[in-house]
Amino acid sequence: MDISRRNLLKASGLSVAAFAVTGCGVAASASVTPEIKSEAAVKKLMPKSTGKRVVIVGGGWGGLTAARNVKKQAPDAEVVVLEKRALFTSCPISNEWLVGEIPLDFLTRDFFTAAKEYGYKMLQTTVTDIDRKSRTVATTCGTIDYDYLILSPGIRYDYSGWFGDDAQMAERCRQECPPALMQGSEHAALKKILEDFEGGNFIISIPDGAYRCPPAPYERAALIANYFRKNDIDGKVIILDPKDSPKPKGPGFMAAYKELYADIVEFHPNSSVKGVDLDKKELKVAVTDADLKTTMKIVKFDAANLIPVNGASELIKKAGVSMGKAGWGSMKAPTFQTKADDRVFVIGDSVGGYPYPKSGSIANGQGYIVADQIASRIKGTKEITNVTLPVNTCYSMVNDTEAISISATFSLVDAKDPEGDPIKKIVGDKKANNKRSAALGKGTHNWYQGMMTDLFGA
Repeated sequence: MDISRRNLLKASGLSVAAFAVTGCGVAASASVTPEIKSEAAVKKLMPKSTGKRVVIVGGGWGGLTAARNVKKQAPDAEVVVLEKRALFTSCPISNEWLVGEIPLDFLTRDFFTAAKEYGYKMLQTTVTDIDRKSRTVATTCGTIDYDYLILSPGIRYDYSGWFGDDAQMAERCRQECPPALMQGSEHAALKKILEDFEGGNFIISIPDGAYRCPPAPYERAALIANYFRKNDIDGKVIILDPKDSPKPKGPGFMAAYKELYADIVEFHPNSSVKGVDLDKKELKVAVTDADLKTTMKIVKFDAANLIPVNGASELIKKAGVSMGKAGWGSMKAPTFQTKADDRVFVIGDSVGGYPYPKSGSIANGQGYIVADQIASRIKGTKEITNVTLPVNTCYSMVNDTEAISISATFSLVDAKDPEGDPIKKIVGDKKANNKRSAALGKGTHNWYQGMMTDLFGA
């Protein structure tokens, strides 16, 4: 579905306005003085809790699901969502917006209508620290205490492998070669880069390790190739992947690249970006062959979507509930209750230690589980032990109308920890439909609309 130039400009205006506004009346680009920070540190966002306050950090797919369902199951609870964005913008299905197939309002919702309808409070502010001892969350607008805390703050980027501790170069790379895994200006910037692209090499790099929405870069490659063809752009989409094939839905993506875009898409397996020269527009790439011999190559680009290593939001570490270098949340299976604190839960893309992909569908399912757990404790009923594990559903468009898909179910099995003690372990069963079809393409939008209804009611 094409959108007119007039509507595109209107949508762009909305995105700029929405992404520039923050809470407390402070613009995103404005510096926060020490005086403001000091005042915020002692100012109370809300009066002290009466004993049934649930604070949720992050208004994404997981956080909003949890907010709605805690309030539904425990109506007397005070549920407060802290979110720094002024406007909800979905990462799932955003690749179609990048190439002009859907309008911006298909991705966006306001936060306030659903909050009013379902009875939770929505506060626009940026969380700066978490003190589990005092059960307090500090924000740029003041502090708030909690009885239960749900952390759903998403991911952070780790550019240290490319730029060491040079934060300025990392930020320059994020702006000039936006990863577009975080909602907002990254997506708008990548869209503008694509619209201005006149030809040459368009690089998409896949990060090492776990990252948000695993199929997203591969879908993006297919849709950009389709965009090049529709607009007669003489360009190559070059995918640099440290793995040997796309994962997940590898056969489906590779078939699309070969059958639909053989003259446009180049997939380079076992190719990991080790260095970025933004001035020369060159990448240093380590390529490993079948004999496990690695050679370094220089790859030039005209435009790039460079996705660095992902980690959990710094707030997970600040809360003292993280594990490992990436800082993913350390939780108990299968409740998402943190190992360090039974009043603190982690859901969404910051989750670690589980075989769940970092997807919107999984975050939504996690929100239900945590809502059940907290509502049960607030009401003083028996702890829920029979947990229904989330189900993952994921569609990926490969052209204007066709998509491939994958679904995954999860179950608890008996296992042993490193010390030999019995534990419950979560295992997954994946089923992919790698045969692209228009029916799956239609299913993509139907699924998304259903998820928006679940989060926002419309």
